[in-house]
Amino acid sequence: MEIQDTYFTINQPSTEVLFKEKNSKFFGYAFPINSEEEVKTHIESLKKQHFSARHWCYAYQIGTDKIQYRANDDGEPNNSAGMPIYGQIQSFNVTNILVVVVRYFGGVKLGVGGLITAYKTAAQMALEESEIIEKTIDIHFLVHFDYKNMNKVMRVIKEKNITIVAQKMEESCEIEISTRKKNAKSIFDIFDGIFEVGIKEV
Repeated sequence: MEIQDTYFTINQPSTEVLFKEKNSKFFGYAFPINSEEEVKTHIESLKKQHFSARHWCYAYQIGTDKIQYRANDDGEPNNSAGMPIYGQIQSFNVTNILVVVVRYFGGVKLGVGGLITAYKTAAQMALEESEIIEKTIDIHFLVHFDYKNMNKVMRVIKEKNITIVAQKMEESCEIEISTRKKNAKSIFDIFDGIFEVGIKEV
């Protein structure tokens, strides 16, 4: 079975999109994120930008193996906003992403069905405006060895085209390397098999 070691995300925030329905305005945004803290930051800045809006509904997904997600209706009827937004994240098959839809109420109630359609459409428009890119899932290892074994280690790194993330070269050396998930086991086994060289996942 081939290991799945790529995922789709966006590389920069989308441009603002606007969907109108019965005088209500729905502004849609998509942001690339790596942590929940970033969600708060983006929501807070949108609240400043749209201070007179009524609702700031959103959904996000983080992770590839262990998925973390949340859908927030922010005062709209249950599952009428956050889940339709999250549904679009799933249908575009993207992760490490936050999609926010800001609503200005236009005086006419849309009903739950109307809200679901409006939030889904604004989220879809925001994702269509985003540049979706494919990234690899990388595993990081720490290789440690004595200085005298430097050449052995560097030869493998060069032959296998491994990315060096950080290095500390003293009497005892440490190099942090990163490799695609599907190559991780073979890379681990190579270093693990070299005399006087240690390797562990970080």
